[in-house]
Amino acid sequence: MLTLSLIGIGCGDPEHLTLAAVRAINAADLVLIPRKGDVKSDLAELRRTICAQVLRNDRTRIAEFVIPVREAYQEDYRKGVDEWHDALAATWSQEIAQHLGSEGRVALLIWGDPSLYDSSLRIARRLDPSPAIEVVPGITSIQALCAAHSLPLNDVGEPFLVTTGRRLCEGGWPHGTNTVVVMLDGGAAFQSLDPAGLHIWWGAYLGMREEITMSGALAEVGPIIVAARQRARGRHGWIMDSYILKRRS
Repeated sequence: MLTLSLIGIGCGDPEHLTLAAVRAINAADLVLIPRKGDVKSDLAELRRTICAQVLRNDRTRIAEFVIPVREAYQEDYRKGVDEWHDALAATWSQEIAQHLGSEGRVALLIWGDPSLYDSSLRIARRLDPSPAIEVVPGITSIQALCAAHSLPLNDVGEPFLVTTGRRLCEGGWPHGTNTVVVMLDGGAAFQSLDPAGLHIWWGAYLGMREEITMSGALAEVGPIIVAARQRARGRHGWIMDSYILKRRS
């Protein structure tokens, strides 16, 4: 039987790995490392570093593969995502067949946690042949962000909402909550909101050497964050950030 382990590895700090993650990496016959080209080579290098630090099983092989390019459909976002997931599943299946065959354990090291704003589980269920799927949870960017700011996410007795930058731009402030966590934001979507009464806790490259954090009243700190994002993207060629917004009455 073929088993696919989706292993949450945290946000960039090898010390974020759980003991369960270390065991799962060493139990694998094959570890697949995705590459997104030169722009995001840091992410592949961090996965290599993790393997070098924790892998003690001499029989475990490591193979790298290039992630298919995602087509952007302006009028049909879900179609673009769906076709991309099909292409990723085909690539995973091809790499597994080439390097492992139809039996054994293959591992993918997933940024953050496989179950929160990550599509690895959806992609895994499209593989042919279909493997048994094992999930090893990891520290999420939300946890890392709260820790970086020493911030409790929820207010006492109050809910919070996790959403994306795209949804925040399209729908504005969500009803029924005073706390919003924003992930997968490619363009500082908080600029679309009326900043009055809003406070922001922002972080980029969480858990990595390049980590940047800022917080304060959105009206004051928002423009500073926008400028910092632009500088960081120019310096590294990419940026991965998230933030928490709280509305005070």
